[in-house]
Formats: sequence, structure tokens, C-alpha cells
Amino acid sequence: MDLLSVIRRWRFRDKLPIREIERRTGLSRNTIRKYLRSNVMEPVFKVPDRPSKLDPYAEKLSGWLRIEAGKSRKQRRTVKQMHADLVDLGFDGSYGRVAAFARKWKAQLQYEQQTSGRGTFVPLAFAPGEAFQFDWSEDWAVIAGERVKLQAAHTKLSHSKAFIVQAYPLQTNEMLFDALTQAFRVLGGVRQRGIFDNMKTAVDRIGSGKTRQVNARFAAVVSHYLFEPEFCNPASGWEKGQVEKNVQDARRRLWQRMSAFPDLEALNAWLEEQCLAGWNEIQHGNLPGTIAEVHAAEIS
Repeated sequence: MDLLSVIRRWRFRDKLPIREIERRTGLSRNTIRKYLRSNVMEPVFKVPDRPSKLDPYAEKLSGWLRIEAGKSRKQRRTVKQMHADLVDLGFDGSYGRVAAFARKWKAQLQYEQQTSGRGTFVPLAFAPGEAFQFDWSEDWAVIAGERVKLQAAHTKLSHSKAFIVQAYPLQTNEMLFDALTQAFRVLGGVRQRGIFDNMKTAVDRIGSGKTRQVNARFAAVVSHYLFEPEFCNPASGWEKGQVEKNVQDARRRLWQRMSAFPDLEALNAWLEEQCLAGWNEIQHGNLPGTIAEVHAAEIS
């Protein structure tokens, strides 16, 4: 995920002061304020045209920093020591250039750990307002007198189990973004995290562990709504088992008993009505009994 998305969540959702964001990222306060004031969802950093004296040594310095990061604090070499070692190898640049490189490298490492380090286990319980799960399924309906195959978007809240199902003709970026927008409207707001599989409308490339190269359009939506996306391991649908079960339940409760509809808008209005009615019939344990009260509890 892009760094600006994280900065926006820290500032607008978590209410961190600019000084703390500066400490975490290594960016200047003016740069942070500029991106927060702008309407862009993805930062673009200017790359200098002239080569840096450090360029020939960047790979070696990155390797040193990686090795030192794995050591205890007392055993690590300082940046000044690494600068001296580079000078012995022929580097004639300043210490400040090496220190700036090290700050940027450490900020990127911290960013990667905060955005992809989580997810090595699957929690059995979720706090109110913590997460939602999303999945697609294929189902059939009669629209304008014809039986057509549709793509159903399922969004389910991990704590309260409230859910919404919407139907679309295709699984495109536009359909995904509309499904999320409608889900946030119906389910009472945006949760802190969203749990997805590795769908092509969001993920361009799967890296090691939880690392994902997210496409720019999905990153912009994430940055706008200020939630943190998490992606399941490949072939591990059980990591979002709540919404996987919702797919099966919806086929029995909704798709197998629906009538014909004049258009897709009428079908989605019926699906929304049925989801809300079905949710209100669920026994919520110790949670309040109506969907409005549960929403208030989740987003408080």
C-alpha cells in the first residue's frame, strides 16, 4: 500500500499529531501537511535528475542496514560507522547523505512491518468497529424476463455479523468500489480494517508473506475511506470464513426464493431489504437488539 494512505489513516482516523507522523515516516512536516491538504490519494516524489554520489553504494548500504536491523541495539553499528566504512571503499560524499538514506530506509522498513507484518494468525473474535470481510460469488436471477448470471458482492461485519449483498453484472473496479460504498452506507460506516482475498480488482502482484502490490485505483479508494486492507494467503478462504459462510447462507435464504425483477436496481433494493430484515431476526447474544443500536455500538 502507498505511504500516503497510511499517513491519512494516522492523521484523520487515529488523530496522530504531525510531529508523531514525522517521526514515524522520516518525512518533513511541510511535506506531510502538503499531502494531507491536497486531493491526491497517492504521493509522487520528485526524483533528482543528477545522480547521487551514494548511488554506486546504495545496494551495499541497504544490505548493511538490513543486517544491523536484525541485531540487538547494543550490537548495531551506527550510521557514522557505516559512513566511515563507505569512505574506506571510496565514497567521498557527506555523512548527511548517508544519514538521510538510512532514515528513509528505516521509515520504509517500519511502513512495511505495519502494513504487511500483521496477518500471521486469524483472530477468533473481533472488537466492535474493528473489521469487515468482503467476497464475491456468482449467482443467477431473472431480470427483465431473462435468467442472467450475476456477480454478488458480500460484505459482512466481523464483530456483529451484520451483512449486505449486492448484485452486479461484472467484477470490475467500478463494481467493487460501488459495492464498498453501498456497504458502508447500509452497515453504518467504515470499519478500521477490510479483509479480502487476492482479487484482481485490488491486487496486481502477490509478494512474500502478506506483502501485496495493490493497484492504484484500489489504493485510492482505501486512502479515501481510511481503512486498512488485509489480504488472505492464497487458497486460504478460511481466513475470511465469516463472509465465505455468508455466501452459502445467501444462496439458501435469498437467491433460491427470489422472484423476477424488472431491472438490477429493483433486485438490489430487494436484496438490501431482505438483508436488513434477516439481520434483525438474528439473536445477537449480549449485543443490543436492533441494527441501528448495533451500528451505534460498533462505530462508537
